[in-house]
Amino acid sequence: MGRRRYAVNTEKSGEIIVTVQGDLSQQEKRAVFLTVHDLGTNHSSFEEFVNSACMIEIKERSCFIHIDVPGHADNAPNLADAFQFPTLQLLGEELITVLDFLHVKYVIGLGEGAGANVLARFGLAHPSRCLGLILINVTGSAASVLDVFKTKFISWKGDEVGQSAEDFLLYHKFGYQLVGDNPDKEKIVSEFQSRLHSSLNSKNIKQYVKAFMSRKDLPLKNCKVDLLLITGIMSPYASVVEKLYKDLNKEKVTLLKVERAGDVLADAPAKVAQSILLFCKGQGLLTSVAMPGVDRNRAFSTSSGGSTEGATGARRLSRGMSMEDYDKPNIRRLSVTINEQLPPIKK
Repeated sequence: MGRRRYAVNTEKSGEIIVTVQGDLSQQEKRAVFLTVHDLGTNHSSFEEFVNSACMIEIKERSCFIHIDVPGHADNAPNLADAFQFPTLQLLGEELITVLDFLHVKYVIGLGEGAGANVLARFGLAHPSRCLGLILINVTGSAASVLDVFKTKFISWKGDEVGQSAEDFLLYHKFGYQLVGDNPDKEKIVSEFQSRLHSSLNSKNIKQYVKAFMSRKDLPLKNCKVDLLLITGIMSPYASVVEKLYKDLNKEKVTLLKVERAGDVLADAPAKVAQSILLFCKGQGLLTSVAMPGVDRNRAFSTSSGGSTEGATGARRLSRGMSMEDYDKPNIRRLSVTINEQLPPIKK
């Protein structure tokens, strides 16, 4: 899969570095994902996930547009002192500039944490360009995380990430995996610290954290596109995501809670990949990709794992239709939704 980098200038959010995996000239026959990373990391978190074994078949039939929020590219210099770091709202609204720059018509948003919040705001602002949103550990309210963490002051020692800030980022990312006798605790902490202090710019990380902590409520009730909310049972955001889910239109939203997981991309990538595939099939995308454990030939008989009738029904794979044509996005929504296919949520 090809990989290209672009620097995209936005009107109010400065320069955004974009890494593209896949051939965008084939976007008519592909699912195109727009990813935005969480705090304390950059596009590499999603790039590593996309390159994992469980994503091979999805990756072969998709393109991924990975966003680095301002100042978060590998080895980025300090953002200028005069630079006004964008709010999550502004960043979400301005992602449309990236789509226009790359001549991309439609995307599925895939975001984690603060990045999920940014993509939700993109979907609210530009529903005609968004086919759906997959949001990992998204927060709907402004103060929920601070209430949980009970931290009012985060210290930054000069340009370095101070201990309380590092603790916040560790908690934000890994939650209850750092509590108790988890044998992997030291490894988790050391690997995260190594990343935090190597290729990422600590001063710029601080700006993204501040933007996240000063975010406004997210009015997802007004969302016009389908949503998949994902959280891990051990994530500090599990209860926040559940609360958000309860307030939303159940016809538009599905909740996936992953057991024994906090950082779902690292702890349960196969479950996340499977839920992404189900969600995409519900939008008429990736229809030729077989579900794990499903006979490959059967995958071609119906577009989303269930029978549908009428104009939005299954597109049969005719003898003259190539696999690439079969994968070509069907913009008309399918009536079968992922809600019927994911396992029930355990109370």
